[in-house]
Order: sequence, then structure tokens, then C-alpha cells
Amino acid sequence: MRIKESIKQSIAVKQQILENEALVQTIRDVSQSCADTFCSGGKVLFCGNGGSAADAQHLAAEFSGRFYYDRPPLPSEALHVNTSYLTAVANDYSYDEVYARLLKGIAQAGDILVGISTSGNSANIIRAFETARELGVITVGLTGRTGGKMKNLSDFLICVPSDDTPRIQEAQIMIGHIICELVESALFPKES
Repeated sequence: MRIKESIKQSIAVKQQILENEALVQTIRDVSQSCADTFCSGGKVLFCGNGGSAADAQHLAAEFSGRFYYDRPPLPSEALHVNTSYLTAVANDYSYDEVYARLLKGIAQAGDILVGISTSGNSANIIRAFETARELGVITVGLTGRTGGKMKNLSDFLICVPSDDTPRIQEAQIMIGHIICELVESALFPKES
């Protein structure tokens, strides 16, 4: 049955992540870097395309709104949410420039940019990562198996061990939620 097969495939990808100590450590390191950035007054920005844009917006909302419990908001935003900006820059410059141009206007050294791309080859995210390097912004690539072109531009690279877009995206949102949970509990520990 196709339903059960899809569930099994999703579990298999997550099991590979669970068993990969280097990948688990990278998730810890990204969480610590995000916590450090927030503590120093910086922000965590997200970008993606299509379903990855939806995940970017979702994760930014977990930081800026709340995750498990009420606490102060954290400065986080998905770079694609201003459609007037997005369509103007895509029209006047190029769609490849939509994230890079906005970074030049709002990012500071020490901020974090999380780029979500199942292939790791999205041209506008590659361009944003290049700009992030110029600005001293820390880059986190959240990709599929190979890392694509983002591999060489990421300060932290989290490659989901799959080539299947839906399975990659399911694992990416799980990883994003884990990062949000670790950051929230580090910055706002609940009283026992």
C-alpha cells in the first residue's frame, strides 16, 4: 500500500539522521550558533523557494512568535514575505537577486542566514549566500544528500540523506523544529 510505503520511507530517512553522529552534532552546533546570535542582538533570517519558502516562513514564525511556550519574541524573518519587494526586484533586477539585495539592506555581520533548498542549487539562494559571505553573515545550508552548490558556501551544512524531495522536506522541518526547541530551551529555560 502506497500510504504505508511513504511512511516507511520517511521513517528511514529520519533513522539515517538519527544514526549519523556528525549530522546530529551539526544540528547541535547550528542551534548553539542561533542562540549565540540572538544573545548578541543579531537575527536569524530564512530563505527558500516553493515548499522550502513555506518552511522558511514556518521556522521564522517559531522563533519570532513562540514554539513550546510563551517567552519573548526572537528577531527572525523569512526574506520572501514582502511580495511587493519580491516582485519589484525580480522584475527590475532578476529573481536571482531577490534575497541577496534584501540582505544588503537588513543583514549585519554575525546574523545568520538559513537557506533551505532540497537540491542545494537554487540560484537565488546561492547568490544570497555569496552576499552573506561579503557581509559577515553566518550561512546554514539545509539541503538534500549532496548539498549542491550550497555545500561550498555554507558555514554549517545539514544534508538530509535523501534524493526524494518530499522526504527531504519532511526531514528538514523536523530538523528546523529541533533547532527551534533547542534555542528556546537554551535562552528561556523553564523552571523545574
